[in-house]
Amino acid sequence: MKVIWPGGQATVREVYDELRSRREIAYTTVQTMMNVLEAKGHLQKTAGLRAQSYAPTRPQQQVLRGMVREFVARVFDGSARPLLLHLIKDASLSSRERRALEQLLKDDKS
Repeated sequence: MKVIWPGGQATVREVYDELRSRREIAYTTVQTMMNVLEAKGHLQKTAGLRAQSYAPTRPQQQVLRGMVREFVARVFDGSARPLLLHLIKDASLSSRERRALEQLLKDDKS
């Protein structure tokens, strides 16, 4: 999905080429995953001249929002507070990112 969202649509070959530039992956794995995403309603397939093209059915922000809600519900029993505390204390978070997160929390209280 992260490969398809920026351009709005892509073929299996385009997604495969992009992913191969980052790591070792089989073409058939990409094809299977895109078929699964289509079956789940995340992608819509359109026949093209030479290859089928896939496009997201929902905007990235909408999907991410839903995924975060689901994650918080499953892992933190619906409370985002433990997640935020973890993020603020996470050693991999830069000082700049930590300050930005704290500012977001402060702004939200206003």
